[in-house]
Amino acid sequence: MRDIEIHLPSIIYLYDGGRAANLDLDEIAKYIKRNLGNIEIEFRKDFVTHWLSLQSPTVKEKVANTLANKVARCKVRKIETKEQGFEPLPGEIDYERRSLFYKHFGILYDGFELRTIFTELIPANERGFVFCHIIFTNQIFGTWDENDKRYHARVSVYGFPSIVSTSGVVEAPAKPREFYLKQQMGRSLTTLKKEFKDKFIDYDDTRLTEVLKGYTMQALFFHMMGEPFCEDKKCRLYNAHWQEEVIHAQLDSGYEFCDQHRMILNKIKK
Repeated sequence: MRDIEIHLPSIIYLYDGGRAANLDLDEIAKYIKRNLGNIEIEFRKDFVTHWLSLQSPTVKEKVANTLANKVARCKVRKIETKEQGFEPLPGEIDYERRSLFYKHFGILYDGFELRTIFTELIPANERGFVFCHIIFTNQIFGTWDENDKRYHARVSVYGFPSIVSTSGVVEAPAKPREFYLKQQMGRSLTTLKKEFKDKFIDYDDTRLTEVLKGYTMQALFFHMMGEPFCEDKKCRLYNAHWQEEVIHAQLDSGYEFCDQHRMILNKIKK
């Protein structure tokens, strides 16, 4: 295998803002070490809570107000409009200010804008390739798709930091087509969830941690190599758009990583 430039972090920070009963960050940390070796991992509270708690009361209030204003501006008001370009109302800013320490998941945000806001909270002494920040949140965010000219909810947005949404795992990948057809025919959501329970991830799903192991590895591959995805539908790095693809890649494929990505991980652990 040709030499590949790999930026292995010295420490990985996992931020616990997913607010999901079945999200086990201890298990995810063990999984990371199993694949990357004995790397240092630090658990932190919700991302915003962590960084604001380090500020003095005066600075904290100022930063919180600025943060609320910025988050309100990155709310997606129109799914079919890329440039939102609106001035948030005072009530919207107040809502975000109250929600800083308890994230809501009923609003769609621009994922790239949200990542930029979070990046600005990280001090200079924790930036760079030696630090890897992975934020778990229950916020729902999306990115603009040039193909159909609309926003789509996403499970994750990778970068510095990377953000992974526990709500996004449920809402972003599409459910089976039959689910939507029967829903249009008037079948109740409760009935459909029972019928298709093995074909999509739901809130507080017992499979959540296992699924998010794959998305965590995608975040790490982005950090290490700049490319989080794989074309192999059986590899945990596959960029799934359907719930059944998520379940297949993360739970049922028969192996965790394709030959290429397994070779990279083996090289890292040497």
